[in-house]
Amino acid sequence: MLSTSSLLNKTPQWVWWSFFPGLGGLVIVYAGFKAKTPLWIAWGLGFFVISFTFNQWLGISWIILIGQVVLAFAIKKEYNIKISPRGSLIPEDVETAELIAKVKGTIDINTCSKNDMVKVLGLPIVYANNIESLQNEGYVLTHLEELSEIAGIPENQLKKIAPLIHFCYDDKLETHLSWRRINVLSVEDLILLGLSQKVAQKIVSERKKKGDYKSVIEVKQRTGLPFHSYRQII
Repeated sequence: MLSTSSLLNKTPQWVWWSFFPGLGGLVIVYAGFKAKTPLWIAWGLGFFVISFTFNQWLGISWIILIGQVVLAFAIKKEYNIKISPRGSLIPEDVETAELIAKVKGTIDINTCSKNDMVKVLGLPIVYANNIESLQNEGYVLTHLEELSEIAGIPENQLKKIAPLIHFCYDDKLETHLSWRRINVLSVEDLILLGLSQKVAQKIVSERKKKGDYKSVIEVKQRTGLPFHSYRQII
């Protein structure tokens, strides 16, 4: 299977036909029809009509030829993205992710499927499972930092997929509501915030045994507590 960079840089056969005077405009029309892009169709028809209207003017013919070749190579990456099946392009860097997002659109991390997380965003299944678990329990992610702090996604990986993600709820959490307070509050403090005594004791006991929690999903994994039992402090 070809890598994303190889797929994007692949030169479709129609691009080479753009070197033919007159016919070059029609191949751009073809690309526009296949990629469902009316603007390309209009450009291609424009090149075709002008090339035949001024076919006896050598200078203009050369300008048209150069123009259609330049356009063909300029749109080939976008064309490759448009015709690629969903999930066949995994972002390898920020630039690629931005290009894919521009053509294919972004993904709402709060409503997308696990399949989209793995095949579109390229997330390892362990992180996709973490996010799915949060979705199932009703937690709404609000910004990129939460994907690292709560779902545990490494920051270097998060940077690569950031352009492909959007949030259906985008208000920033207040600092005093940060989930990290779970690492400093006592059992009594947690109870005052609405947790049951059993849940509060479990959280604090596990924290004392193995140290601070590194993410919200880790709280669930280490304590075995359902997310809804301590959701109000996250």
